[in-house]
Amino acid sequence: MSRSGKVRVGMIGVGQVTAYHHVPGLALDSRAELSAICDTEPGLLGQRANEWGVSRATTDPIELCNWEEVDAVVIATPNDTHASIAIAAAKAGKHVMCEKPLGLNAGEVRAMYEAARDHGVVHMTAFTYRFAPAMRYLRSLLKSGALGVPRHFRSQRFLDWPETSWGWRQYRARAGAGDLFDMTIHRIDFAIDLVGPIARVTGAVARFAPRDHDAAGKPCPPSDVDDWSSLIGEFESGATGVWEGTTLAKGYHRDGFGHEWAEINGSEGSAVYRLHEPNVILLGKTGSDLAPTPVPSAFLKPEGSPRDPSVGAPATVFRYDLMWEFVSAIVEKRPAAPSFLDGWNAQVVADAVLDAHARRTWVEIPPSRP
Repeated sequence: MSRSGKVRVGMIGVGQVTAYHHVPGLALDSRAELSAICDTEPGLLGQRANEWGVSRATTDPIELCNWEEVDAVVIATPNDTHASIAIAAAKAGKHVMCEKPLGLNAGEVRAMYEAARDHGVVHMTAFTYRFAPAMRYLRSLLKSGALGVPRHFRSQRFLDWPETSWGWRQYRARAGAGDLFDMTIHRIDFAIDLVGPIARVTGAVARFAPRDHDAAGKPCPPSDVDDWSSLIGEFESGATGVWEGTTLAKGYHRDGFGHEWAEINGSEGSAVYRLHEPNVILLGKTGSDLAPTPVPSAFLKPEGSPRDPSVGAPATVFRYDLMWEFVSAIVEKRPAAPSFLDGWNAQVVADAVLDAHARRTWVEIPPSRP
């Protein structure tokens, strides 16, 4: 740590996600400071250095991982680079948070988890939506028994995105998969967190938009990843789950946040989280309709977080709590949640969806990772 006792954080990849989530979250935390940045695009790197007032900058992520002035790193780079950077960071003794999916497949994610575990560093997967107030409250209702025994999980994530190039995200070699790995994997994670391990899945993916030109009309190689994904799952508990995601749902803009619906039907009641109103939950029991209920103040942010829940767009600002949890785990010398282990468990299920679709069958999920 720095002489002031602050956790010194290096950002590896300084694009939109870092600027939107991680840097604003870090700026709220007096226990930490931004000490270094890295990006392979020199122009963007220089721009961010000026915007954020950072003097230490490099285009080499491994170099940043070995700087003494860095205690922890946040990885927000293309998916095919996550494993090598995270493993290098762990070997250098740096705590590490990584964007999802952690790797191109479960084998890569396992290597990341084992490196972090073996070198005793805090590790965290950026499953942002776990921190939405309505999701935090839904989890509390479920774990307290207020909804009874969970029977069904249901997830919809519908986005209305342009049908132009996604850049590296639209190529399997760099991204692993499309909507399944980029969006649906979040929902796989919080289904496991809410209901428990998934025992088996079947599913399908599809690509509808060729994405063979960029927004300016310049041609590019067409996409070879999915822009629609779905799965049906059975949990070890006996509960069932249904997930669907797409980036091609016309009319689902909602100020750029799209449509998100995550629902639990229990033996005593139902509850729904929605992204566009993350501070409101829908609740219903037999004989009544689902009705909006404000999330209690205790669930609007983690205890101790300096964030003011009344400031900023609700569907944006809860994302800052991801960084709060990462820094808290480092300062308190405890595991972070969600961890690389959570990322691994979700990746095993996502990989199984691709396998199930390819073979047109159900795929058994091995027991949860240790």
